[in-house]
Amino acid sequence: MEPYFSIIIPLYNKEKAIEKTLKSVFHQSFTDYEILVINDGSTDKSEEKVKRFSDERLRLISSENRGVSQARNLGINESKGKLIAFLDADDYWFPNHLQSLFQLYQNFPEAGLLATNYQFYYSDKKIIQPVFEGIPIEKWSGIVPDFFHSSMKYRIAWTSAVVVPKKVLDDIGNFDENITLGAGEDTDLWIRIALKYPVAFDNEVSANYQMETENRISLSKTVERKFSTLDKFSNEEQSNSSLKKYLDLYRTEFALKHKLVGDIKSFHFYKNAISKENLHWKTQLLFQLPIPILQFLYNLKKKLELFNIQTSAYH
Repeated sequence: MEPYFSIIIPLYNKEKAIEKTLKSVFHQSFTDYEILVINDGSTDKSEEKVKRFSDERLRLISSENRGVSQARNLGINESKGKLIAFLDADDYWFPNHLQSLFQLYQNFPEAGLLATNYQFYYSDKKIIQPVFEGIPIEKWSGIVPDFFHSSMKYRIAWTSAVVVPKKVLDDIGNFDENITLGAGEDTDLWIRIALKYPVAFDNEVSANYQMETENRISLSKTVERKFSTLDKFSNEEQSNSSLKKYLDLYRTEFALKHKLVGDIKSFHFYKNAISKENLHWKTQLLFQLPIPILQFLYNLKKKLELFNIQTSAYH
């Protein structure tokens, strides 16, 4: 019998986190699922940690290191479930996660993307709770009126808190393997789905985004990554102002990341595609600063975050 959920976990050198992540799945109140852990060429003891679990719902698939998009796509192609859930190997779910998504799909079967709320976890003393434009703060679930508008400050769709019906991926396609981790590979897919299907959301928290794990993407890797150019949405953004503003937010982020590492050509590529009305005054100022000053402010921002002081160049 086919499982209701297929849970895709790409795994690369997360030996300190993967056990806790898998335990959070096995503690789910909804139990009709399979787990596909895609070991993407780990060089630490990650695979050994996975093999300690003997549950028949767990499958370990090993491949050479090809990147997170390829790993997720391999999992999708091997999956047998009706709904595809994603979970990064250093994040975890609360016990209600799959049950919430199951109920959300029962209520909104027309949705192409279903998501729940989540937390940014830094430490027991620092947990940030996202709120979304156009979504009630009190308990609510439903079809998101404007996915792009609601995702401007925090993202409605965070990879470890979404599911996609398998039939939607058959229609839309999987992750773009030309985009690397942290460079817009997940955002690209959510946009493609949201342009064609309704997005359902439950604002009850059911997932935890671990901010302090061993190998989150660092700024120094920017020049090695292949970023989404966002060009594939150029026609749609001309008639969709929310999408245009949403894409310009990512262009701003990508532009600043490239300027920080001295890639001025890529900086101008993204900067020149942004509409001026979508640029916050703080961003305009940052665009004008010399690279050393920009780097100083970036490092200062990171230090302030250690004291739970949040700053943003985009709002």
